[in-house]
Amino acid sequence: MPGPAWNREYPRLVTDEQKPEAEAAPPESEDVSGVGFTYFVGRWIVAPLARMVYRPRIEGVRNVPRKGPIILASNHLSFIDSFVIPMFAPRPVYFLAKSSYFDGKGLKGWFSRQFFTAIGATPVQRGAGQAALDALDQQRRILQSGRAIALYPEGTRSLDGRLYKGRTGVAFLALETGAQVVPVGLIGTNEAMPVGAKWPKFSPRMVIRYGEPLDLAHLGPASSGRARRQATDEIMAAIHALSGQELAGAYNEAPAQNPVERLRQVLPHERR
Repeated sequence: MPGPAWNREYPRLVTDEQKPEAEAAPPESEDVSGVGFTYFVGRWIVAPLARMVYRPRIEGVRNVPRKGPIILASNHLSFIDSFVIPMFAPRPVYFLAKSSYFDGKGLKGWFSRQFFTAIGATPVQRGAGQAALDALDQQRRILQSGRAIALYPEGTRSLDGRLYKGRTGVAFLALETGAQVVPVGLIGTNEAMPVGAKWPKFSPRMVIRYGEPLDLAHLGPASSGRARRQATDEIMAAIHALSGQELAGAYNEAPAQNPVERLRQVLPHERR
């Protein structure tokens, strides 16, 4: 999550010992995710239909705790990954999606809003600065309510199938909230729906592998850059063991648009 606002606020977010009462963990009954009946209709109707059609092979499902805050940290190969994870997970899982998916008008807008709500998406304004901070806070609130979220440590999907280095945002949330991280290895989703495809194919079969939960608290507090980096590397090693992808050895970053961006990518800095 780049941007000047994030750089200013990040140290405060992870070092403030006195948090205002408004930031306290919400009770279990508070619907911080913004989803309700429509999501559960999707979970009990859409998900079973998807299982019949795509017949995914799911391994290690017992590694996913059924209660308490967890982060499903997955590799990212295809657009459909954000559908595959919540639909086939053994417990409700929420993830953030662009607010434009929920703001459309007419019949198309209604269908988009209902579909993304049904698969556990919650709207968020994407971008740097305040938008990035709002997304971080929304994810933290979902975890503090005892729920599960899905995130991609790589930041964006891999276009060449390799596994890229992880950014430290997932580790920060885990260390900040005490949530366990369940590594997820997705295999074949990029073949089921390649880049540019409008609809997923029915073959090959996708594979979803859940690894053992990672408790990262022993690495240190969220305010420690070293702890965040070590936690991130541990998460990515677990994902690699599950997915078997070739390691890229670099961050998955968009091409620099100007000399300042090129310099920033070259110089050492924490990828959030």
